[in-house]
Amino acid sequence: MNTKMNTKNLMVSFCTIAIALFFLASVSAAQIASITSVEVNGVADHVMSEVTAGETLTVTVFFTALEDASNVKLEVELEGNKMHAVEETSYFNVEDGVGYVKTVKLTVPYELKDEVSDELTLNVKLWNGDFKTEKSRMLRIQRPSYNADVMSIEVSQTVVAGEILPVDVVLKNIGYNDLDDTYVTVSIPALGLEKTSYFGDIIAVEDDDNDDFARGRFYLRIPYEALEGIYTIEVEVSNDDLDLAESEEIIVKNDFSNGNVIVTSFRKIVATGQDAEYSFMLVNPTNQLKVYQIVTESNSNLYTNANTAVVAVPAGTSKTVTVTANAVEEGEYTFNVNVISGDQLEGVVTFSLNAEGKQSSPIAVLTVILAIVFLVLLVVLIVLLGKKPQKTEEFGESYY
Repeated sequence: MNTKMNTKNLMVSFCTIAIALFFLASVSAAQIASITSVEVNGVADHVMSEVTAGETLTVTVFFTALEDASNVKLEVELEGNKMHAVEETSYFNVEDGVGYVKTVKLTVPYELKDEVSDELTLNVKLWNGDFKTEKSRMLRIQRPSYNADVMSIEVSQTVVAGEILPVDVVLKNIGYNDLDDTYVTVSIPALGLEKTSYFGDIIAVEDDDNDDFARGRFYLRIPYEALEGIYTIEVEVSNDDLDLAESEEIIVKNDFSNGNVIVTSFRKIVATGQDAEYSFMLVNPTNQLKVYQIVTESNSNLYTNANTAVVAVPAGTSKTVTVTANAVEEGEYTFNVNVISGDQLEGVVTFSLNAEGKQSSPIAVLTVILAIVFLVLLVVLIVLLGKKPQKTEEFGESYY
């Protein structure tokens, strides 16, 4: 009897749980709205619509609310074999029986790997925590008629001025049609560098899976005079139907970016009228002979001069230049030495001179020296005269 009662109670409990789950499922499945139309770029959902990879779609959803609801969202999803994209609106409220129009913008991914076209499912969902309504439509996605993707720009991130920089470019045809007579240009505009190469015809993927790629290597020599810093490498792909660009950044190092001039001492202290001597080194890190012109600046109170006006420095060597400065009056002076190569200013070195006191006259110095010598000789003479000579005994011999 007890066993029958337990079985009966168990059956009642099971039925109660099943009814509750059914009730919850019914509530969760309740529609929040009736979606009347889903337009893509103005095309209604009863028409097969063609979209292009990379295109930004305007998806407009027309619906009538079936409930009073808050915190509602509209989600639009693109789903394909190899692609997925989703966008949604912010929260909004709806009232039962009122019609609404909501718009979402969604970008179609570039995920057509081995096909020129494919089918996509556009899923539309209206929901909140209590209600949900969904609707789908099919779209046909195609590659753009003419398009390319710069798959990679392989380049060293750091290069030293004067070195040759290899740049490897890999290009892929991601368009519907062949890319005929394609050119690729690699440049560093800030340094005035540019190289162009003919990549030829890059066929579309459906013709031959192995030939929709093209590769090329470019060599750019970084100028020796390039300043240190970050530079942008630009890669431009063009033909009669296409023009696109990508970029990459590199760092240029240059230990001789300040005019290839090395100075060890900038300041001298001398007497007024005395020559102060300065020196600096001209470095030629290039692989060609460089000729420098040395121009010093003077004024009415300061005379400057270089030991040579023109310096020829062979490739990969250095030479030292000497500059003299002479101040007429006491004071602090600064002057520039300009280093010029051709019509380009390679560098400017600023020296300073502190002129103090007067330079001694050579005649006065000689007079002092002679006076000192005379006094020394006079002292020696007096010492010699003060010494008396010693008496010597005389011895005689007698013969008888």
